[in-house]
Amino acid sequence: MTRVAAVDCGTNSIRLLIADVSADGSSLTDVVRTMTVVRLGQGVDKTGEFAAEALTRTFAAVDEYAVACREHEVTAIRFVATSATRDARNREEFIEGVRTRLGVAPEVISGGEEAALSFRGAVSVIDDARPAPYLVVDLGGGSTEMVIGEHSPAGEYSMDVGCVRMTERHLLSDPPTEAQITAAIADVNAAFDAAIQDVPVAQTRSLVGLAGTVTTVTAHVLGLDHYDSDAINGAEVTIDDALASCEVLLHATRAERAAMPFMHSGRVDVIGAGALVWSTVMKRVRAQVEAAGGTLDTTVTSEHDILDGIAFSVAARA
Repeated sequence: MTRVAAVDCGTNSIRLLIADVSADGSSLTDVVRTMTVVRLGQGVDKTGEFAAEALTRTFAAVDEYAVACREHEVTAIRFVATSATRDARNREEFIEGVRTRLGVAPEVISGGEEAALSFRGAVSVIDDARPAPYLVVDLGGGSTEMVIGEHSPAGEYSMDVGCVRMTERHLLSDPPTEAQITAAIADVNAAFDAAIQDVPVAQTRSLVGLAGTVTTVTAHVLGLDHYDSDAINGAEVTIDDALASCEVLLHATRAERAAMPFMHSGRVDVIGAGALVWSTVMKRVRAQVEAAGGTLDTTVTSEHDILDGIAFSVAARA
């Protein structure tokens, strides 16, 4: 076993996984898995740079993660930064701040590599009986990755639509207006139209959703009275039920969302936009599959995602 640390720093949250990876690199065992909402991408879509307060929040979380890495005696660390960092002009300030605190520099990866890592993490725990190809959708704060394949990616694309980006760009009212919703859907549809040039989504046999928006929608479908990752991980729900929950979350006020017992406080203001992206993707994927003569009635939620993929990659390097 190799004990490694993986850090995934996205637009909305930063997450840490400390895990023991098997010698053959085929499985891992969690030691620590934690998430902090820092909203690093606050305003990046509009200003093109990180806000000072966003960097302060993020560095505070990195300080905590550095302590955990020392306490658990990890042998190697990989810190991956995604959509917001790709877009920010002042990313060197962020990179140097992380290097000082954690001892490694963040790797600002491409959308394609982000998709591949998400796929690796997701398929590591998919039941072998589930039909392939799998379409893995990783819905983040600034971007949404779609990748299709069986044992490895056969096509991937990173769409510049996510829960934070769509909230800041379109869904400014509480609750959002129909005009705002229409404009946001148009953005997602345009991104999807570009994605299907590289990702043959019509071949999808299993749709797998990852990340906080999807897990929160799933918690709503399941009617959970608290956030229960064990109940959410691997849950298979009908697309129709997921679409109904997306509608509730999109049209709810922020106060109504905050009162939902499974809702993380850091997602209250952006879950409506996340639900809009997820519902649009589900509708479009199902339509593509049906147009090709297939059927797609359900979606599977995985708590294993890019973070697991990063851990596998750092163990391979070590």
